[in-house]
Amino acid sequence: MSLNKNEGVLLINLGSPKELSKKSVREYLKVFLSDDNVVDLPKMLQQFLLRFFILPFRPKKTLEAYELIWTKEGSPLIVSTQSIAEKLSKKTGWIVEYAMRYEDPSIENALLNLKNKGIKKINVISLYPHNAMATTITTEMETRLVANKVDKDFELVFTKPFFDNEIYIDAMTNTIKPYLENESFDKIIFSYHGIPKRQAMKTDETGEHCFSTNACCELENLGSKDCYRSHTRIASDLTAKKLGLNESEWEIAYQSRIGPGWLTPFTDKRLAQLPEEGKDKIAILCPSFISDCLETLEEIDIRGRKTFIDAGGKEMTYIPCLNDSDDTIKLLENLIESS
Repeated sequence: MSLNKNEGVLLINLGSPKELSKKSVREYLKVFLSDDNVVDLPKMLQQFLLRFFILPFRPKKTLEAYELIWTKEGSPLIVSTQSIAEKLSKKTGWIVEYAMRYEDPSIENALLNLKNKGIKKINVISLYPHNAMATTITTEMETRLVANKVDKDFELVFTKPFFDNEIYIDAMTNTIKPYLENESFDKIIFSYHGIPKRQAMKTDETGEHCFSTNACCELENLGSKDCYRSHTRIASDLTAKKLGLNESEWEIAYQSRIGPGWLTPFTDKRLAQLPEEGKDKIAILCPSFISDCLETLEEIDIRGRKTFIDAGGKEMTYIPCLNDSDDTIKLLENLIESS
């Protein structure tokens, strides 16, 4: 499908420090953790925790983590997102810009570039498959805010979360299948980025469905329609069924928790427990992310691997994200054409 001459595409990912320095990491964390959709606490409490407990200590540790995955081209997340944008543009002939929700390349610069190219209608794709306050919701809010400053005449078309899109499930299946054809695993872990339970509850339109029962995510209604936890379970189930996996061969866990009250089970805890359960050869993937990043390459492939091996595990296979694969480009085409 050809877009109209005044129509373009904007791909948005989460963000990354501008460079490999403590100052840059500190600035990134400050902007990221000041977002009320990420740390949804009263503003005074949020800023108190940020200024006195997080920013004085966390940048050093976070910088050390980035140093383990940084490439000569820069941040893996930015490099991957740029490649996705370039491949999509090359294949389709569309005008495609990319941006980060936090830091650079900024949403504002991307919108200015589109404006300077005569674009009036922008198809915006948040590169997160599942709905959440800290991803899709904050990205749409910020894009609308910035677009209103750049050009009030922009027409913005936002792609809905695509966790159950058939082409997305096919892409996930195609990524995992080669590993299953060559190896047998005791367990396959779908490790999703965690969120506080209260944030999942805030997307419940009914205000009374979320966590009302253990099976609340299996019920299709207004309460689960926009629920992150429900989306992760549906996506995992569709992928597992397409791969022909039975329920005992896979499970879901949630990583990157910051405090109590987050979605469970926790990935790091499960990695430590699995060898005790006789599951010492596993595969793990991170479907919350289209592009590999700090949370996949360092937290899972490095730290998570160490946790599993130290607990007695024998072998852990990390299955990369979709990144700039042909399947990703096909998926983005489909999302835009059907929007």
